[in-house]
Amino acid sequence: MPWTREQMAERAAKELRDGFYVNLGIGIPTLVSNYIPAGMTVQLQSENGMLGFGPFPYEGDEDPDLINAGKQTVTELPTTSYFSSADSFAMIRGGHIDLALLGAMQVAENGDLANWMIPGKMAKAKDGSIEPKLLHKCTLPLTGASVIDMVITDLGVFSIDKKAGGMTLIEVAPGVTLEEIKSKTEASYKVASGVQAAAA
Repeated sequence: MPWTREQMAERAAKELRDGFYVNLGIGIPTLVSNYIPAGMTVQLQSENGMLGFGPFPYEGDEDPDLINAGKQTVTELPTTSYFSSADSFAMIRGGHIDLALLGAMQVAENGDLANWMIPGKMAKAKDGSIEPKLLHKCTLPLTGASVIDMVITDLGVFSIDKKAGGMTLIEVAPGVTLEEIKSKTEASYKVASGVQAAAA
């Protein structure tokens, strides 16, 4: 059975490490804050210029000026700092954040990322189905070239060797078959031996 949005966020949270500075992008990544392991200290960064934000506020305590990348209200901590969105993106693109969790419209097998599209251009589908997001080459404008290390989908987890440009399936969601993943993925990838054995 494919993972839900919450399960994908929970799986992404397993990549966090104590002391990490972590950018949470729009969409499913904003849910990752709900799954930070107890006792782990992680500084969350939002691309709109907030570092060290806290959990979602209780009803009635919302401050509309304190929002994450998904425009959801968050809380301020004693260690929270603020800066421009330009500085925020410089922190991410400059490698000053330990981990950036982003939503993606497309990811290529070499680690290219496209997480935006041309305004007004229709997103195409095949026979009424959703078009694959894992591709040999991105067809949308690139956000970054060879920047992705790992992709977590509803069907499984892929690692990407950015230097060699290869993608490997390293984990499969419970109940999902290798055939199902192959039918919904246009990228070329290897299957890790442990995954192959578990699916056999």
